[in-house]
Amino acid sequence: MEEKGSAVEKVQAWQKLPHHTTGKELQDLVERWNHKLFYSVGTAMAAGTTAVAVTSGYFALSPYVAAAATAYFWKMGIEDMSQDRHTIRRNFPVLGRLRYILEMLRPEIRQYFIEGDREMMPFSREQRNIVYSRAKGQVDTLPMGTRRDVYLQGYEWGLHSIFPTHVTPTDARVVIGGPQCKQPYSASIMNVSAMSYGALSDNAILSLNTGAKMGGFCHNTGEGGMSKYHLEPGGDICYQIGTGYFGCRNNETGRFDPAKFKLAAARPQVKMIEIKLSQGAKPSHGGILPAAKISKAIAEARGIPMDQDCNSPPEHAEFSSPKGLLEFVQRLRELSDGKPIGFKLCIGHPSEFAAVVHGMLETGISPDFITIDGSEGGTGAAPPEFSNSLGMPLVEGLVFVNQMLIGTGLRDKIKIISSGKVVSGFSLVRNLALGADACNSARAMMFALGCIQALKCNTNKCPSGVATQDPELMAGGGGVDKSANL
Repeated sequence: MEEKGSAVEKVQAWQKLPHHTTGKELQDLVERWNHKLFYSVGTAMAAGTTAVAVTSGYFALSPYVAAAATAYFWKMGIEDMSQDRHTIRRNFPVLGRLRYILEMLRPEIRQYFIEGDREMMPFSREQRNIVYSRAKGQVDTLPMGTRRDVYLQGYEWGLHSIFPTHVTPTDARVVIGGPQCKQPYSASIMNVSAMSYGALSDNAILSLNTGAKMGGFCHNTGEGGMSKYHLEPGGDICYQIGTGYFGCRNNETGRFDPAKFKLAAARPQVKMIEIKLSQGAKPSHGGILPAAKISKAIAEARGIPMDQDCNSPPEHAEFSSPKGLLEFVQRLRELSDGKPIGFKLCIGHPSEFAAVVHGMLETGISPDFITIDGSEGGTGAAPPEFSNSLGMPLVEGLVFVNQMLIGTGLRDKIKIISSGKVVSGFSLVRNLALGADACNSARAMMFALGCIQALKCNTNKCPSGVATQDPELMAGGGGVDKSANL
């Protein structure tokens, strides 16, 4: 016992030695830092600069480096103490800036050094790596078996057959067009989801449509209209019409212009037309594009003037009821000479969708397809309350819509397209098993173009040049040569 006691005493004595430091000393330094200590450090730096100049001589480089560092230290400190916008900088001059530097670096440090392969949201590194590898034609196989806990709550799996069937490319397509459609479209089961020009760069839109043409799938324009970058490559297009009616808009009233729509829908590239009711990332949310951000190309694509703010209201001006929506569907069908017409929505109140289905039975008008967007869907920018807390997730919404259409005898007339975090073969098969006929994917396509999920879509500072209109950033990434990656 005496020897043990001596050992404990030795450890306690060693812990009290001055050289044994912990994070508390750094914390104490931060707490003690104040204006007086700033002046003391600054004065010491000035004295040290003088000493370096005396010892090294005025023709050496070191005195000037020390003088520059000292001057910059004083400049930052005086600025911090003089401003009244940031309390931390004012109370802790110079040192307080470290907080903002660490805050700026935190996302990159977490993404590259801390997060696990399945932790990051909205897409994990595992999900992104699948897309990156396949887009570049690199090895995408997994060694040593799954790294997932297959007994963890929420684990998903598919049921395979012991008698597998060979699938030909023609089996991976679905014909969209009900009894009232004159020009049905044979669509791929995987397509490019709605992303507007303006939210994405010139080169990104070019790449997406070029890839769609090469791969034989469809490219949804998003609600920002058909730009020259959508049309130039010649890929198949699903023309989306939102509340702003871009590309078919009466600039005086801001409402739908039938003549402009008829011209747009008559283009051979336009295979389908989609009415956007809502999207998962920000359901029931409109927006305003300031005149300062409207370029010549954006103005041409949307059919709007450059000198006025452009409003996209939350609601449609052409209808406000289930019957009105279906009548608008029929109107677009007639103006487009019978091309497939559908609508996109994130399910909110189930009773409202039930009312739309009831309207189909009552009027005899049904869309050719319905796109179900889950609340996990993406967007360039949205209030967190909308992205985090509104709308029905894809699985629940997809199952609900499928069952509703089956129960009313309309399922064989209407195709269902699903969208929301479709990044792999399993996510595609899962949605098909739950009732979808085809899937749309947006962010996976962005990853294929080089998106690194920097989460700067809403700043116009996308480092990969995909989600920006900055000319310098666009020139560096998202080029047409990426189209083969899709």
